Amino acid sequence: MKTTLKLLMVLFVTLLVSCGGKEEKKKESFSYQKKTTTEKAATPKAEKVPASKKVDLDNKGIGPITSITLGAEVDQAMATHGEDVYKKMCTACHRADKKFIGPAPTGILERRTPEWVMNMILNPEEMTQKDPLAKELLIEFNGAPMANQHLTEEDARAVLEYFRTLK
Repeated sequence: MKTTLKLLMVLFVTLLVSCGGKEEKKKESFSYQKKTTTEKAATPKAEKVPASKKVDLDNKGIGPITSITLGAEVDQAMATHGEDVYKKMCTACHRADKKFIGPAPTGILERRTPEWVMNMILNPEEMTQKDPLAKELLIEFNGAPMANQHLTEEDARAVLEYFRTLK
């Protein structure tokens, strides 16, 4: 009995030693699938800034307004009139503090010149056709063009003054 046990033990150890330790090497076979590389390119992607967040304080836009001088203080009467015009004519597509169908006007004068803003209000068709920034905005906002509300320059200036109060 002891010799049989010893013999079985020797066979078992031999079996374990002979089975373990060998690694099967897989042959590479032909495949239609593209091989993937394990190394990734080290080139960092430049983050694209959306047009609504871009700052361009040189562009005056395309339209009738070539120069505007803003006072140091906000004209409250004009801003109130501008708020009324904005609520009647613009809130279908714009929200003062968030992106909607069109961009939010809050902080617009930190990103655009007053002339650009007024030209966009007064001349949206030509702006979206010829102004590079307006073209980018059109793309960003899913091709929804700004409607020409046919505001007077005085109304557009009042809306601009209202935008100065939005912080």
